[in-house]
Amino acid sequence: MIEFAALPTDSPVSLHTLPRWHLHPPVWQRDWPAELNDWLFDAGSLTRRLRQRCSGQLRVQVLSQGWIRPDQDEARALQLRLDAWAWTREVQLRCDKQPWVFARTVIPACTLRGRGRRLTWLGTRPLGEALFTDPGVQRGPVEVARIVAGQRLHQRAVAGCAEPLETLWGRRSVFRLDRRPLLVCEVFLPDLPVNLAGFRSRTDFNSNTDPNHS
Repeated sequence: MIEFAALPTDSPVSLHTLPRWHLHPPVWQRDWPAELNDWLFDAGSLTRRLRQRCSGQLRVQVLSQGWIRPDQDEARALQLRLDAWAWTREVQLRCDKQPWVFARTVIPACTLRGRGRRLTWLGTRPLGEALFTDPGVQRGPVEVARIVAGQRLHQRAVAGCAEPLETLWGRRSVFRLDRRPLLVCEVFLPDLPVNLAGFRSRTDFNSNTDPNHS
């Protein structure tokens, strides 16, 4: 089992600051590159789409997995008590050696009963292959968020990235396996062949007019 590493705490943004997830496209969506919008709200399998885009070999690098207490926003999404434990897995999806997507999956203990137990045995197999090929799985609505430097999720997502951006974009959904929930969060990294670096919000994310707080 890979243990979760400690994070540095010298960033101006508190590690306890959580991204604000939006169920519907916010009004500032018009600032996003159109291609990124397509990736964020694609209802299909991200793994399948990455395989189609990657001219080399799509690999899963497991960064960490084990039992932890989810973040508050994750516990709310899963309707868990704040002191509940959940099996959490963090991976990078890489095209050859380039990290394209960071993924974090939070699975409550109740979901790991019966058929759900196999979700702890994935190894380097993409979770998407297990979910989208299972007729017993249902997907909830997609939420999106802007993830900024200094937040815990941002620091975990950019680990190993040569030139991390200060602003990343992510999406998450609650899936249900035999009606039991799990939360899947995917963060798009700078090496993904989308013009992420070309995106600049009309308001600086450190300003008082941050659209995440509107």
